Amino acid sequence: MAVDAKLVKELREITGAGFMDCKKALEKTGGDIEKAIEELKKMGAAKAEKRIAKEAKEGIVEAYIHPGAKLGVLVEVNCETDFVARTDEFKQLAHDIAMQIAAAAPIAVRREDIPESVIEKEKEIYRAQLEKENKPPHVIEKIIEGKLEKFFEENVLLEQPFIKDPSKTVGDLIKEYIAKIGENIKVRRFARFRVGEE
Repeated sequence: MAVDAKLVKELREITGAGFMDCKKALEKTGGDIEKAIEELKKMGAAKAEKRIAKEAKEGIVEAYIHPGAKLGVLVEVNCETDFVARTDEFKQLAHDIAMQIAAAAPIAVRREDIPESVIEKEKEIYRAQLEKENKPPHVIEKIIEGKLEKFFEENVLLEQPFIKDPSKTVGDLIKEYIAKIGENIKVRRFARFRVGEE
């Protein structure tokens, strides 16, 4: 199906995707803008998945100091090239991630970074809370699993709801940027400082 150039232009303005991607999405969906937007999201997600394997050794260290200067964050966000690291878009992402860390106080970038001892301690606390409830052991284990998932959602940066748009996680936000920019992006590490806290 031949696609009207005006339609391609309109889709580009809505999504910011490339000309050929917009054209392909419209051809695939018979010119339906709404379906084409969904198609572009799928294409973007697929591209992002491919990029995730690429090494990200460039990037920036972003600093965020909360008004009042009692709370500050340093975060290293990596990408594949110095060119992308210098773009306003990449800097905006790093700034948003620094603000997320300031506001939501994660303890790790990804769940694998949380020491096993911390996870075991959480499980012990949940078990102690559930002891008095006379539930079968398999039910207790299921409840503990659920509570642990909630713990990760609250304490792991990539799994936290994004403060500017809680309908997506920080991990989803990064994948969107990977699809848009066309490079792998990783949050390497962060440090959060609050006056008077160890």
